Amino acid sequence: MGENEAGSPNTSLQSKKMAYQKVNADLRTSGHSQYLDNDDIQATALDLEWDMEKELEEPGFDQFQQDNAETQNLGQSETLDLHLDSIQPATSPKGRFQRLQEETDYVTHYPRSTPKSNHCNVCYLLKTICTATILFIFGILIGYYAHTNCPSDATPSRSNDPQFYQDILKTIKAEDIKKSFRNLLQLYKSEDDMEISKKIKTHWTALGLEDTQLMNYSVLLDFPGPSPGTITVSSTGQCFYPDGQPCREEARKGHSQDLLSSYAAYSAKGTLQGDVIDVSYGTADDFKRITKLKNTANQIALLKLGKLPLLYKLSLLEKAGFGGALLYTDPCDIPKSEDLSSETFMVTLNPGGDPSTPGYPSLDGSFKQSRPNLTSLLVQPISASFAQKLIGLPKLRMDNDACSPLKLPYNEKRTVHLQIQTETTFKTVTNVVGYLKGLTSPDRYIIVGSNHHAGYSYNGQDWASSTAIITAFIRALMLRVKKGWRPERTIVFCSWGGTTWGNIGSYEWGEDFARILQKNAVAYISLHSPVRGNTSLHPVASPSLQQLVLEKIKFNCSRRAQCPAVNVSAIQIQGDADYFINHLGIPTVQFAYEDLKALEGPSFLSEAIFPKHATKIEEVDPSFNLHEAVTKLSGEVILQIASEPVLPFNALDIALGVQNSLKGGEPSVPYLLAMASRLRESAELFQSDEMRPANDPKERAASHVRMLNDILQDLEKNFLVEQVPPGFYRNILYHLDGKTSQFSILKEAWEHRSPLASNETFQEALSDVLNSINSAQGFFKAGLDLFESVLVAKN
Repeated sequence: MGENEAGSPNTSLQSKKMAYQKVNADLRTSGHSQYLDNDDIQATALDLEWDMEKELEEPGFDQFQQDNAETQNLGQSETLDLHLDSIQPATSPKGRFQRLQEETDYVTHYPRSTPKSNHCNVCYLLKTICTATILFIFGILIGYYAHTNCPSDATPSRSNDPQFYQDILKTIKAEDIKKSFRNLLQLYKSEDDMEISKKIKTHWTALGLEDTQLMNYSVLLDFPGPSPGTITVSSTGQCFYPDGQPCREEARKGHSQDLLSSYAAYSAKGTLQGDVIDVSYGTADDFKRITKLKNTANQIALLKLGKLPLLYKLSLLEKAGFGGALLYTDPCDIPKSEDLSSETFMVTLNPGGDPSTPGYPSLDGSFKQSRPNLTSLLVQPISASFAQKLIGLPKLRMDNDACSPLKLPYNEKRTVHLQIQTETTFKTVTNVVGYLKGLTSPDRYIIVGSNHHAGYSYNGQDWASSTAIITAFIRALMLRVKKGWRPERTIVFCSWGGTTWGNIGSYEWGEDFARILQKNAVAYISLHSPVRGNTSLHPVASPSLQQLVLEKIKFNCSRRAQCPAVNVSAIQIQGDADYFINHLGIPTVQFAYEDLKALEGPSFLSEAIFPKHATKIEEVDPSFNLHEAVTKLSGEVILQIASEPVLPFNALDIALGVQNSLKGGEPSVPYLLAMASRLRESAELFQSDEMRPANDPKERAASHVRMLNDILQDLEKNFLVEQVPPGFYRNILYHLDGKTSQFSILKEAWEHRSPLASNETFQEALSDVLNSINSAQGFFKAGLDLFESVLVAKN
């Protein structure tokens, strides 16, 4: 094209005019927001991007270095030889900022009219002076009224400015969160779930949140029956409730709320008599030992929660022929500060969403399947004290630091009669969803999720903490929005219903808008159960977001006297993040405070939902300072993801995480390690050639940034696999716990391999990992090829 235009006399003018038009077009196409239709806003956007040039002078990803082994997780200390400092930013062709500076003289090429006479010059001069005087006076008046009527501190979005985020969040106060928490608990006492959803919507709307909606879904829920489940010991004929109290009317009335809350939602119903077989935690070794020594057909398993997902362990019980299960938590696994030995609890057997509409939203007219139970097992949770009584121990042995785990003596036989009466019925689950539209990229969503009142017979309080925190953040954010600021991307605030029964509200909403979310969802920030203890901050984050989380923790800790070491991990978590991690594959972050004992103990104990008393949350965090800390940490992450020109995701950390998941342990698969090494090299090249220049205003073009962000937000989708064991994450970047970095599906398949069988399950797991790594490798290559093609075309 350059050769054809070489002889044209207007080549210089045309090329410079095209360059100017391209810059203007880039600004107009950087987002599809209604806010870009106004010329004043376009001018503001141009000023904003020139401001970003100053803000981003510092190195982009150079600061995202992991400092020491204490802040590593998932075995990343093994890869410290891969210093990010060795990755040098590559040079790339000139970006639009530099081009614009070079083309500033293009207006001089336009012809100017020649003055006709001196008289005309004098007249023209007088007219110009009069016009300028009038405009000057009007300018003073307009400026005065604009100053008095418009907020003086209206601030455009700033990139990579922690202090600006702190200014937004400084209005968040612990006492305000505490007051909101108490108001929510009072509301619970007098209102049902629908009314609470309406109150939340009204409150969010009053705070200024745009387009707040109630999303209703009619779903199948499983409730306790008219009376609690019972366990009758055949040898004595004694009948017990799940908490160990004898089956007497006065006992049931005295513990009616807790007893009715002690059930397994979607369990099979009916009666079963069988021998109690202690399967401990239900690990692979436990099942190999039990099935060799005992007949398990139609027997009742005594099963501890923890170490593995409950759904997975129940699936193994079904395969072994068991007919029922008694679930309990071993006192040795519970922090001493929580005396739960006599408490009953609830579990759900629902993997997610409305059981009657699996895989599709529960809309009016949708086909509803009849699924009163999701397992063939009769499942009943019992208290630890009743498990001790059933085993026959005289007392729970927890003297000082010594603790003896509960265990049924091998040679002793216990035969019980189990009766379960739960009822399934259709109820309405309501989500509250509100939007803060983005300025330049309103079609990109950062989803912030909490959950509200569980409703019906559950008396927990985590929902009140969760709702109070999200409301506090909305309040702080809208105060800044009213002064003229707005994030670059849309923030979607969601308060989910039906979480207790299997994250039903979030699943139904996700399935309802699956196509939009698959394309536009950028990140999910979970506020589920934010304060479970008071001794340790426990952040969970996708590999690509772990360095951002560490950065925020270090920034906040640097302003305090003490800053304990915190590990950031990608492990399976409870709550409504499940759908967004496993079906959308989007990066996720969750901050929560835990007891150190709980972190050191077995994972998946939180699957037991204990009814908490009215003062429990305030006992754990009486000042609500922990609630404030979670709100501000989560808020900073939300603001940075919503406002950064380039998404603050680290592509290289995904590749390093894959390498760590294949190192050490069994099995060792050389060809997977070789492929993971190539993936790391591609990630290094991508992060150097594409991500670093995008953080340099002289190299940053709107179209380049948009393409780059699309690649970053879709990286994790390469690691979604179709088939996994029940209860395991489909996103294989997440591990069952923080004690091992190995891919969970590989570890499980290897432990259950049989020396006599073909081990097809293990080969399928290897294939899933191989295909995921290969897909990510192709994804990086396609991105690099795309950018190379664009740069060649521009040159």
